Amino acid sequence: MAKAGRRPGQTETREQILASARGLFAEHGFDATTIRAIAADAGVNPALVHHFFGSKDQVFVAALALPVNPAEVVGEAIKGPRAEIGERLVRFFLSVWGNPVARQPFLAMLRSVASNEDAARMLREFMHRTVVRPIAAELGIRELTMSAAGSQLIGIAMLRYVVQVEPLASASDDEVVATVAPVIQRYFD
Repeated sequence: MAKAGRRPGQTETREQILASARGLFAEHGFDATTIRAIAADAGVNPALVHHFFGSKDQVFVAALALPVNPAEVVGEAIKGPRAEIGERLVRFFLSVWGNPVARQPFLAMLRSVASNEDAARMLREFMHRTVVRPIAAELGIRELTMSAAGSQLIGIAMLRYVVQVEPLASASDDEVVATVAPVIQRYFD
């Protein structure tokens, strides 16, 4: 087991933890990678991983350089009136994807999962555990229903921001929300 406490001298401990996490998540997937394994690979105590990141979910988010923690998606979905979930989710989704800096890690992730089964498995496990399952449980809907709603949002992202199909690409967020939110809302009604 690694020694407790801070490493002596100049270190890049946080970056080493992230490098270890990326490698282990890629090799073993999200579910099979543990904080202990990340710490051992990085040569640090597991408490140091918790100190820097808090939880395995947060290590994963940092390792992928995601601009938003998926827990925020869950919070956004379940706060406020149920009759407005579709609008809240679409607005939140557009706010993240509409930011060119925030969009870059998502684009890289989409490209990775489309061409690499290990990356797809890792993201699939993570999204199911941190977004699909908690929202479905909180709202009392089937996980299939939540997955279907998510697939529509990813489709919007692909056509609006990647392929840039008109008039979707140049429509205002309000126009997209007015068109798409009622469809997303049907999943939750």
